Formats: sequence, C-alpha cells, structure tokens
Amino acid sequence: MDNKQSTISDSLKLLYRQALSSQEANDDEQSISYYTQALNQIESSDNTTRDINQFQWNIFINICDIYIRQRKITQAKVYIDKALQMAQRLHQDIKMGEYLDRRGEIKRLEGDYDGALIDHNKSIEIKLKIDENHPSIAQTYGKIGIVYTMQGKYDDALCMYENSLKIQSSVLGDDHPIIAQTYRKIGYVYTRQGKYDDAICIYEKSLKLHLSAFGDDHPSAIQTYNNMGSVYLEQGKYDDAVSMYKKSLKIKLSTLGDNHPSTADLYHRIGYVYQAQRKYDDAVYMYEKSLKIKLSTLDDNHSSIADSYNNIGVVYYHQGKHDDAVCMYEKSIEIYSSSLGENHPLLADTYRNIGQIYVDLGKYADATCVYEKSLKILLSAFGIAIIYGSIGLVYSDQGNYDDAICMYKKSLKINLSALGDNHPSIADTYNNMGNVYRRQGKYDDAICMHEKSLKIKLSAFGDNHPSIAEAYNEMGNIYTDQCKYDDAICLYEKSLKINLSVLGGNHHYIANLYINIGNVYFGQGKYNDAICMYEKSLKIILSGLGDNHPDIAELYNNMGGVYCKQGKFDNAICMYEKCLKIRFSTLADNHPSIAHTYHNMGFVYYHQDKYNDAICMYEKSLKIKLPAFGDNHPCIADTYINLGKVYDDQGKYDDAVSMYEKSLKIHLSVLGGNHPSIAHTCEGIGILNAKQDKYDDAIAFYRRAVTILVDANLQNHPDLVRIYNKVAICYDKLNRHDDAIEMRQKSNHVRRNLQQVNTTNQTFTNVINQSTASHDDTPIENNLNEGISSQQRQSQRMDNPSDNYSDDDHHSHTQQKHDQTLKEKQYFSAYMQALQHGSCNNKVIRAMYAGPECVGKSSIMRVFTQQQLVHIQDPTQIADQSDKMVHLKIYKIKDRTIHDVDQIWENNVHEIVQEEYEDQIRAQQKSSVSKLNRKFIDEDFSINHPHLNIAKQLKLVSSQYTTATTSTSSGIIAPKSSSSDYILSLQQCREFFQYFYPSLLNKTNDDSQYAKLWDFGGQSIYHVTHQPFLSGNSIYFLVFNINQSIHDSVRTRENFLLKTTYLQSMQEWLTSIIGGNANQDKITAAIDNDRVRYSLPIVILVASHGDYISNKQERRDRFIEFEQTIIGKMPRYKSNIYSSRVIFNCNPHDNSDVTVAERRQCNLRLHEIMKSFVQSLPFMCNPIPIRWYIMATILHTPIDSSITEVVSSFINRIRATRVHKIMTMQEVQSLAKDLGLYEGDDKLIATLSYLHDLGEIIFCRKVDEYGIIVTNVDWLLRIFRAIIQLHDCPSGSLEIKSLYKEASRTGKISTKYIDYVLAPYELDDKTKKSIITLMETYDILCTIKSDDEQYECHYFVPYLLQPDARAFDLTRFHVSETLYIGYEHSDIPYIPDGIYYCLLSSCLKEWNNAKVELYYRCAKFYMTHGRHYIIIKKANSHIALQYCYRKSDNPKSASVIKSAVQTSIYQDHPHDIIKQKLSSLINERMPKFKGSVIRYYVRCDECSELTFIENNNKMQNGNLVQCQNESCNMLFESKSLNDWIYKYSSEECKTERRQAAICEMRGYEQASDIHERQKYNTLLLLDSLFQDTILFFPLA
Repeated sequence: MDNKQSTISDSLKLLYRQALSSQEANDDEQSISYYTQALNQIESSDNTTRDINQFQWNIFINICDIYIRQRKITQAKVYIDKALQMAQRLHQDIKMGEYLDRRGEIKRLEGDYDGALIDHNKSIEIKLKIDENHPSIAQTYGKIGIVYTMQGKYDDALCMYENSLKIQSSVLGDDHPIIAQTYRKIGYVYTRQGKYDDAICIYEKSLKLHLSAFGDDHPSAIQTYNNMGSVYLEQGKYDDAVSMYKKSLKIKLSTLGDNHPSTADLYHRIGYVYQAQRKYDDAVYMYEKSLKIKLSTLDDNHSSIADSYNNIGVVYYHQGKHDDAVCMYEKSIEIYSSSLGENHPLLADTYRNIGQIYVDLGKYADATCVYEKSLKILLSAFGIAIIYGSIGLVYSDQGNYDDAICMYKKSLKINLSALGDNHPSIADTYNNMGNVYRRQGKYDDAICMHEKSLKIKLSAFGDNHPSIAEAYNEMGNIYTDQCKYDDAICLYEKSLKINLSVLGGNHHYIANLYINIGNVYFGQGKYNDAICMYEKSLKIILSGLGDNHPDIAELYNNMGGVYCKQGKFDNAICMYEKCLKIRFSTLADNHPSIAHTYHNMGFVYYHQDKYNDAICMYEKSLKIKLPAFGDNHPCIADTYINLGKVYDDQGKYDDAVSMYEKSLKIHLSVLGGNHPSIAHTCEGIGILNAKQDKYDDAIAFYRRAVTILVDANLQNHPDLVRIYNKVAICYDKLNRHDDAIEMRQKSNHVRRNLQQVNTTNQTFTNVINQSTASHDDTPIENNLNEGISSQQRQSQRMDNPSDNYSDDDHHSHTQQKHDQTLKEKQYFSAYMQALQHGSCNNKVIRAMYAGPECVGKSSIMRVFTQQQLVHIQDPTQIADQSDKMVHLKIYKIKDRTIHDVDQIWENNVHEIVQEEYEDQIRAQQKSSVSKLNRKFIDEDFSINHPHLNIAKQLKLVSSQYTTATTSTSSGIIAPKSSSSDYILSLQQCREFFQYFYPSLLNKTNDDSQYAKLWDFGGQSIYHVTHQPFLSGNSIYFLVFNINQSIHDSVRTRENFLLKTTYLQSMQEWLTSIIGGNANQDKITAAIDNDRVRYSLPIVILVASHGDYISNKQERRDRFIEFEQTIIGKMPRYKSNIYSSRVIFNCNPHDNSDVTVAERRQCNLRLHEIMKSFVQSLPFMCNPIPIRWYIMATILHTPIDSSITEVVSSFINRIRATRVHKIMTMQEVQSLAKDLGLYEGDDKLIATLSYLHDLGEIIFCRKVDEYGIIVTNVDWLLRIFRAIIQLHDCPSGSLEIKSLYKEASRTGKISTKYIDYVLAPYELDDKTKKSIITLMETYDILCTIKSDDEQYECHYFVPYLLQPDARAFDLTRFHVSETLYIGYEHSDIPYIPDGIYYCLLSSCLKEWNNAKVELYYRCAKFYMTHGRHYIIIKKANSHIALQYCYRKSDNPKSASVIKSAVQTSIYQDHPHDIIKQKLSSLINERMPKFKGSVIRYYVRCDECSELTFIENNNKMQNGNLVQCQNESCNMLFESKSLNDWIYKYSSEECKTERRQAAICEMRGYEQASDIHERQKYNTLLLLDSLFQDTILFFPLA
C-alpha cells in the first residue's frame, strides 16, 4: 500500500498482501480468511477515513471476485452490495463502473443475459467519460463478449473482443500478456463457431505471448494448452489433444508437483481423450492416477472424487464390466449425496447411468427404480431449463416419449424467454425433440424439429459447421427409417461434404457417415455398395483407432450381416470371426455383444447345415446371456427357439420340444398367456409332436395356439389357415375324418375372409402362401382333401340342399335373398376397407353469433334460420335464465334448412363407404376372379389391416424401454419392438356397420356444406371464459345494436347501464376472437364480384334493431360510423373484418309484407356472404377420415331439445357406459382403441381438435398431463355460469347468504359456496376437481393458498365484483405516480377484460397473498415484504400501476417509511413481474400477437398522452423523457419514473457528479514503489486470467 496513506496500519497492509498471494495461488479459503481478518480489524477501530473506505472497497471487490469465480452467487451479492455502499461514500465514478461490471457478471451467472448487458453497457458509459482508453474499459468489453458468447451471438462477441484488443494494444503494447488472454477468448468463440483452424491459430498467438513474457514453464500457458487440446479433441485429432494436455501437465508437475489437484485435473483430461479413442485400459489408468491424487489431497467426500468414480464407471460400462461400473457409480452417488446434497443434478445423471446398465441387463424393475430416483431429483430443481432438458433425456431413455416431449417443451419455453429464438441451445432442444419423435415413429414431427434446429444453426454458425452436418445426418436417419432412401442419401452426402471440409477425411464422424450410407444401400438391396461403404469406414477407423477397436468389431458384424443376406456364408463367418476376435481383446469375456456374435454365427451355420457348429454357437451364446440377463429374458427364449429348429432338422424331436418348452415358459412369464408369440411357439411344439406321431399332443398345442389368436380377436389371422389344416391332418391320422372336415372348412373360411378384405391388395396371395408354406413344403390346396374317401366327398355334396331345389318361384326368392345378402356383405367389405383409408372433405364449420348483451343475437339467428321471432323472449334469456347457455342450430348452406348434426356425420360415413363400394364393384367387373369375390364374409369376420389388428402390448416395463434384442425373420439379432396395434372385435364392427347400413342403400351423394350456428352469451362476466370455446376455424357474426351509439354504455336486460361502453365490448370480442387465434393464413373471397384478401378468422359485422330507425340512409350512416370507429380504434383487425351493411328488423310484432321481404333480403345477403367465405376457407377443404365421423357420432350428446332421434342400442350402450360429460385423454384414448378408431396419439389429438373447432366438444390440452375432453359443452357452460355469475341472494342458510355477500363484495368464493351452487349438478369429487382444474388452467379462478391448515380453501374470482362496488379510499395513503404497461396501438389496440382478470389471478399466484381488495377493474395487493400496496388497474389499452402506503404524521417516520417502500420497489421490481405476467398471458392466450413488444409508458405533462420509455427517448437524466406524440415532442420530467424505476432525481444526480472525482483503476494506488507495482501488475494479470477464463472441457 502507499506509504503516504498513514491511516492504514502495517498489519492491515500485511493481511491484504497475504490475501492477494493466496488469491493468486487459488487458495480461496485462505484468501477470504485474510480479508475477513482485515475487515474485523477495521470494524473494531473507529478509523473511518477516506483511505479506510478505499481499502474496504478493494477488499469487498476482491471477495466478490472470488465468489463469482466459485459461482457462489448469494455470497457474491452480499459483498457487491457492500462495495456499492463504499462507492457511494467515495463518490468515484470509476468505482460505480467496477460495481456495475461485477453486478453484470452475477446476472450472467444467473442466466439474466439481457440484465448483464445493461449493467456492462452502463459501466462502459461511465468509464468512457473518464478516459476513452482506460484499461478497465477493455476488461468490460471482454465481459460483454462473454455474455454474447453465452447467448450464441458469436459475431457480436468477436466485435467486443476486438474493441478490447484495440484498447489493450494502444495502452499496453502488442506484446503484453493481457492481450494473450483476449486472444484466448477469441479462440473460444472460434471453437464454438466450428472454426477450429482459426481457433488453433489464435491460441498459438496467445501462447506465443505467454511464452515470450514468462518462459516455457510458466503456469499462464496452461489454460491455452488446455484449450488447444479441447479443439483437437473436437476435431478428432486425439494424439494432438494428448500432446497439448501433456505439455500442460509438464508445467503443472514442475510448478505444483505430482500431488496437486490441478495435476489430477490434467490426468483426468487425458483419460477422457483415451476414452473417446476407446482405449479403455489407458483411460482407466489415467482416471486412477487422477483419483489417487485427489484422494490424497482432497477431503474424502469431495465432489471431484465422485467425478473420477463416475468416469471410471462409464469406461467399465463400455467394456461390458457391468458390476464394476455399478460399483463405481454407487461410490460416486455416496460422495455426491454427502457433499452436494440428496437433490443435486449430478446424482440424477449417475442414477440414469445405472438405469441404462439395468436396461441392458433386462433388469427392468431395477431400472425403473433408479430412473424414478433420477426423476425425483430433477423434479426437485423445478424451474430450470437445463433440468427440464435432463428430465427429458431420462424419460426418453425410459421410452416415456410423451413425457420427454413435455419436458423438452418446458425447457424450450424457458430458454426462448431467456435466450431468444435463435440461440444454439434452442437448436439443441429442437434436436432432442426430433430424436424422441423419431423413436415414436412420428417422422414428420421429427423432420419438423430438426429443420427448426437446422435453421437456427445455419443462422448461428453458417453453412459449413459440424453441427450443420450433424443436423443433416439426423434427418438422413429419419428418412432411412421411412425407407426414403434417396432423400436419406442426399442428406448424408450434404453432411459428408461439410465434415470432409471441416474435419478432414479421417475423422470418426466421416466413418459414421459411411456406415449410415452403407445401411441405406443395405435397405435398398444394394449389397455390394453397402460393403463398399463399410470398407471406406473401416479404412478410416483402422487408421485412427488401430485394428483392435470395438468400432471395428461393429463394422465386421455389419458386413457379416450383408454377406449373410447375399448367401455368402463363408464370408459372413469370416467377418463374424474377426468381430469376435476384437471383442474378446477389448471386452470382458461375458459381454453380451460376444453372445450376439455367437448367435449370428449359429444362424449362418444352421443355414449351411452345419448343425453341430450351430448348436455350439447357440450354447456359447446362452452361456453368456444366462448370467448376464437371467433365465427369464426374451433374448434367451429366442436362442432356445433357434436351438429347437436345429434339433428339429436333426430329427432330435425330444430335444427340440425341450427347447421350445423352455422358450414357451419364458414368453408366458414375460408376455402373458395371450400374446401371439405364444401361439407361434405352441404351433412349433405341435409340429414336433406330429412328427413323432403324437397326434393328440399335437392337436392340444394347435388348439392352444388357435385359442390364443381367437381370444386376441385375431379370428382371421393368416396363421389360422395353416394351423387349422395341420389339425385336420392330425385328425385324419387318428381317423377322425368329420373333425378333419370341420377344421378344413374353418381354414377355408378364414382364407375367404382374408381374400375379400384384401381384394384390392395385390400382395394378399403372397402373404397367404408364405403363411401357409412357412411350416410345410406343400401348398395348403394340395392338402385340403388328403385322406378323405370318395364316400365322404359325396356326403359333403349332399349336405348342400341348394343343389337339389328346382322350383322356379322358390329359386327366385332364394336368389333375391342371396343378392340382398351379397349386397350387404359387399357394403360391409367396403365399410371395412373405408376404415383403413376412407375420407371426404370437411363439410361443417362453426358460425358464432357474438357481441354485447342485449343486442339481439338470438333474434337475428332465428330470422337467419327462417324461424318465427318470439316476442315474449327477452334478448338475453338464453344466456341469463334458461337452462341452455348455447343456442345451437345446424344450418344447411345450400337451402338454409335446419338439420341434425348426427345426420350429417351419418351422411359423411355413407359417402365414404359408397365410394369404396363403387370402387370395389368396378374392380370386380374388371377382374377375372369376380366369381370368387362373391363368396365371402361369414360370422367370424375381422379386420386385417395395420391399425385394427394384431396384438396386446407387453405387460412389463420392458415394453416401455427395453433395448433387448430378438430374432428377426432372417435370424440375425435385431432391435426388438413391441406392437402398438389394437383390436376391433367382429361384433362391434358389425354393430357399427348396422347402424349406418339401413339408410345406405337409399342415399345419394350430397356435397352440401353446413354451418353450426352458436348463439354465445354476451355478458361481460363471460369474457374471461371465452378462450376454451373460441376457435380460429370458425366464422363470427359480430352483432351490434344500430339504435345505440358506439360510445354509449351497455344496457342490461333490467335496463341498467353498465360502466362498459359498446365500443369497449366490441373491442373485447374482437380481441378475444382475433387475438386468440394463432392462424396467420389469408384467404381470397369473391363477394359482389370483388376478390379481396382477408385474414383468418373472419368476423362479419351485422346490425340489429333496424326497426327503431325508419330512415334507411340514417341506418346506413350509423352502420358506416360504427364500422369506421371500430377500424379506427383497431386498425390491425381491418383485414379480419367484413362489414356486411346488413341491418335486421328484430321487432317480433312487425310481420308486415314489407318487413318480411326486408328480412328475406337481409337473410339472403348474409347467407351469400357467409357462403363465399365458407367456400374459400382451407378448413373446408381438409379431408376428414371416416374414423373421425364415427368418433363424433359416439361422443355427440344432443343439446337441443328439438333433437329427438333415437340412435341404435349399440351406440346408446357405448354412450351410456363409456362416454361421460367430462373425460380424461386416457379414457378417450382407451375408448378409441377398444372401438378400433385409434391410429396413434397425433391422429387422436387431430380428431379431438377438429371436433373442438366445430364446438362438438371442448378439448383442453393444458389440463393435467394429456388434457381433458368435455363432451357436453352446454353442461360445462352452465357450470361456469353457476360458479361465476351471482344471482340475487340465494335462499338457504345464513352461512350461504354470508358467503354470497362475501363473494359479491370481495371477489372471493369459498369451497362451501362452490359446493352449494353445484349441488344441483350432482357432481362426484373427481368431476368437480376436473372442473376446478379446468377453470384454474384458464385463469377463470385462482386458488388462494394458506399455510393455515384450518383455513378453508378460497378461490379468487375478480370479475364477480359488482360494478357498483365501493372505490378504494386512499385519502390516508401516499400514492405514487402512475406507471403504465402495454403495447403500441398498432400492435395490440386493446387489452381484453379476460386478460386483465387473468393477470390479477396470475399475480395472486405469484405473491400468494390473500390480502387483495377489488374495485371495478381495479385490484389492490398488499405486499407483505415491503409493507405497501400495489394497485393494478385496467386502463383500456394499458395496465395502470400505482403503489401506496399509509401516511405518517411524524416527519421522521414518514421519511423512513418512504425510504423503505422505495427500496422495496427498486429491489423487488413488482412492475417487472407484472409486465412479465402480462406478456406471458398475451403470448399464451392471444397467440396472434405473440412476440409483440411490451413497454412501460408514462403520461406526458404537456399533451396528457401516453408515451413509451426507451433509451432513444430517455435523456441522460434518468427521469427526463421526450414525448413520442408527433404533435407534442416535448421534453418533460417524469415523476412516474422517479417513483418506480430511477432512484435519483436530476438534481441529485448532478450533485453526485459534481462531488465524484475521477480515480485510477482499482488497485494501482496500493503499490508503494516500482518493485511493488510490477508485482501488483502480475497479480492483477493472474487475477484477471482466473476471473474471466472460460473453460472448454467436454464432460464425460
């Protein structure tokens, strides 16, 4: 320290120097100890001079730097706050800059990158005023560069580093070591960009400076060597990477010795490189050297030791040493638990590693247990994007793909808000989602995700980055799965081109691409080309990894498979032997991969008729598999089956039966007794018994196989054709010829059924022939009459009485009956075919009448549908008093008649079936086998197509995430997959058909389109409930009363005037309709010969009450005025709105000829307008599958009392037993599966979304994990009404009356009150809970939580408050100036009440404080922490904010209270919270406006208009703002900003600036002489190096 600073004692100076030395040596604990001792000495003395304050500032900043480096954010914040207090005392601007830099670093560590940039930029502004070339400015540029790097804005980061470099070069010279640090940061950015050569070049520059300044053995070069090693590792240049790490290690050994934790870190890095090279023994050696040092120098429970155990476990796993791997992982878990706590994410990763081992071993119960532990830990870290991503990986490993997607979406949502939509991390999440969709077989979704990922990567890295190549490779894999081989090859070649240019021709990524291309050629049957690709890959791997690497073994295995396909069995064996040799040398002798190789060799020997060799291989495979997987694993059963086939060919039938029975036992325990695989095994045992002349035993097993298939509703499975014939042969051998005849009849019956269902399938004959020939050498037809005598054949002919009849009349009647039966069967066949692929264009759309209450919507709908007006019906009766919340009519657009929706579904089914029927008839007429096609369909008819057939799922957890293997038809080991197909019983199939068939014969095709008319309640209280019921695929008629001015207050049925105007109500509706729809599509509609472009959804303006204005021109002028006002207030909606100029006369007493003619004209006009739009909508062109219409028929519940159709007992039975008013997604999914209507989750969701768009159901995907479905829309609306609309004080107990009064006064309702109003609906607890959850999901109500267990649950329902509620009395409060939150008028012209009320509920959830008071469109929240209130008020297009607190007569107390409240506002930022909540609600509930910029606004003192706050209109004085109103443009000082955002007024800021003195860079004034100054400069350099270093080290 400076000798002139005599107020600082020598002991303090000594402690400070000792602290700096410890800090230089990375001994943070000792350094903090010295700093703390110094601070304690200062605190114990009364010395508070400026020197002491300067001294304390340095200590606080240094301690803060240590905690920042340690990422201990909480502790860092404590000391940066203390540093701020010192900086304010010292009045030095440079110290404020340093403070802002540290605060920015803390925000960066918290993930608040935008906040970090704000602080760093403020620091730059301060420092530039002092000296444009001040060295600390270069440091700040470097910090900004780090933030940009974290955001993925690499070009911006490079720009900052170049700014830093420029200053450093001008001040320090080009050869200063600090410049080397900046070079290293630039190198890191190049690495992230994939510019590896540029990175190496810049690292070499950095290294050159270090070496010239400090020599070859100085620690400053270590980090550069490490970074270069990491680059070489990325490039696959493993030897170069090891070379760099060893250079770093040499310096560590010379300076720190061989027993230092830093030395252990280098050994660990080298071990990781060996692990990447698959040099597992070398990797373990390095990891163990690292571990030995750590155990001797660190605490036994240090997390770094656990890291070593974990990495050793990874190596053991790859070596197949599963027990050793688990042992290492368990040691790691023990240390992590004690050092990091039970809920650290590293524990979750380790559990996941163990789970993968258990899955590989087939220990699925154990795997499930550890996966659940992993999930439990990750879920405890709720709210962190990376944690959600990790949970997604766990779910993906388990096979819980929907859950994985859910987690990735949560991670994506957080990252999008934090990083923006163009950050590489977003691309990684899209990539992970694409991989999950690929595993699910949702290839289109997978491609979509990878394309999004690719788009971001192209933007971030350019078109020649390895990650771009990776994206092409992933998409190529998907196309390979889809057998789109040409597309796959194209993408693989793009990936190959990039990787060749960036990584060179010998990188292992290139080898992998050659393998992928080879796999495509294999799939195409281009076996020679496949071998060529595998050989190219082999050459690369041999050059890089040597000839004894596991990847080489895998390639030999692949090549063996190709040769096997080609029938080149000797070549296949040669490849498998090479594979085996490598696996023996690199893996444990009992590794499952060795067993798989033995299995494949056994398969080849079997086909070479080398039975003894085959048996030897299979037994060797079993010897390994049994201890590895246990004796109950499916892969064991597969080997037993293959052994059985060998023994069968050898004629060793007893041994063969023994093998089959062992396989059967395993399959029974794993798959259950009714799995089709069991049937196959039983059939095999039956064949073996028959070969031994044990016909009774054979028949028993055959019948068992038949029973399994029939019980699985597979009555027409092709295997039955074969099995029935085998049973017949056995019966013939036993001379039971009648039984044999019966079996052959059953076989022929199944064959005919299959033929009929597959008349259009040209592969049918091949399928049957393959099926029937799979166990016999002779076709079935040649065996049909085997062993039957001529007398028996004659008996068969005599059994057919039709051959003996000759009466013409009777013959005619019989023929007619036969023709009718034939036709019905033909239609049935067409119906079954239609279920596979039948569809027709959508013919129904929802048209909703909306608008304010009491404007005549119901009357217009009655006139429009040509019904008589009811003069005794109040305008809003439907919404207020009747039992119906929604008045529905199905309107045929062609002739404007009313229809039943069930009839429409039926018509669509008829159309699809009729088209299929006509196609079949045409095909029969052209076919030479039409006669054969007339003999089909009997009582056992079932369906044989991919969606309605096959089997039940596996029962065990293995069905979810097994990675076990099984034999394919070729015998080669291949990944095992479980069936996801479902069964449709014959009886259900026939009953569905019979429901539609009676009217099918008389139907003619009808291409009419229909509109489902909704009359929706218009009261303002329902605005909050709009979202669940609105749809973008609808047309809206927005009705207004022509007799009222648009600025008039809305008048209720009781003739009360509301505080809402008609304009506000129309804005409410328009914003809900248009803003709530994410569709950005446009259509071109031709109306009045004009073709105009419109945006979706379409809103048609219609007027009512034209009878009040007799003058036509006046009516027209009013309509135009109304229209122009709407467009003027909401110009963004102009392209959605069509002004019909239609004005209805709604007077029920006026039925004069003139009025009737006028109504007819209005009707026709509105009808033609709607027709033009309907015919232009893409929604009406969508093909709708027949299954959707059948599902609609099942789920449809008539809600109109005029509908009296009685449906079939079958449909009623399903509705009564399976369809409920509210259903979970799982219930609907189960129903669809049981009825054969399920094709996968995506298509089921599409079905439900279609029905939701039509208003048939309410489908809410937000509730629970998968969503809920409400099948009775009106029932749901009535329940909503019962809860949210308070009628006159209800009758009942005094308690209920008091609850009613509380609800109307406070906007809060209790559980008891809800139970009371819902009692008439007789809801069970589950349904009631679902209703409440649904309302909470849409923020219709919000649970008020309380820590008091005795406190009855209440719900916050702010819109219940009566409009005449008493306003807040704020006379005894100090009230802040108003700050506004909102959007520009051109973006969002109006914030709906629904959004505002949801905002209040969302804020309540955030603050969880029951102390909230309500007034009309206004809420006052009590903030417990700050002892003040926040007032949130609806101000049309903005949200107004104020805070208030009680006044005090005591000036001193008033000052303290004011200071405390302002401190709370500045620290807690409640306005930021509210702003974020509003933005989230807008993005979620109004997707049309997603991404619109939300801003703060203040009111201009001059023109009283609101003007937004941004840097370009906010002056240097924090409270001085320039009005954005073009007619004003005045500068004014905003008190709102002073109250909410900026702490000092302009005068206070000026005073501080005058008092502040320009000071030198932190720390330089402490050096007392040249020697000390040089030493300090070195310390400063090292401190900076350690402080700003970004490590680039891939984790294991």
